[in-house]
Amino acid sequence: MLKLRKKITDSSYENLQKDIRKLKLPSIEVWENMYADKDYWIQMEVPEFTCICPKTGLPDFAVFSISYRPQKSCLELKSFKYYINAYRDVGIFHEHAVNKILDDLVKACSPKQMVVEGEFNSRGGIKTSVSAEYRKNKK
Repeated sequence: MLKLRKKITDSSYENLQKDIRKLKLPSIEVWENMYADKDYWIQMEVPEFTCICPKTGLPDFAVFSISYRPQKSCLELKSFKYYINAYRDVGIFHEHAVNKILDDLVKACSPKQMVVEGEFNSRGGIKTSVSAEYRKNKK
């Protein structure tokens, strides 16, 4: 049993974490916000997010909530769906997933403000929720 346990913890995903910020995923398209003069929020929910645990190689499941105040552009939902679905084959820690998604979405649409929250299903009796926020610096 000890050999099996060691084998499970030696996941082929282990080394992905050091370069996680460089991970290439499908591009996220945007469209022009015709109401850029207004201050409003857009909220999206992804109820079926999946990724891979980098320690065990087993699937992780989560609900993601994304809220943002757009500026000149808004996220195009079809490309966002392809982007999110690409995580199915990615070994990534919960904290890294939330921060990577925030970074990529901010890069795509340059919002005034954005919050990304991931509520991960219980694993080993522990439920994890992670949130990250971006606020555009006022100059």
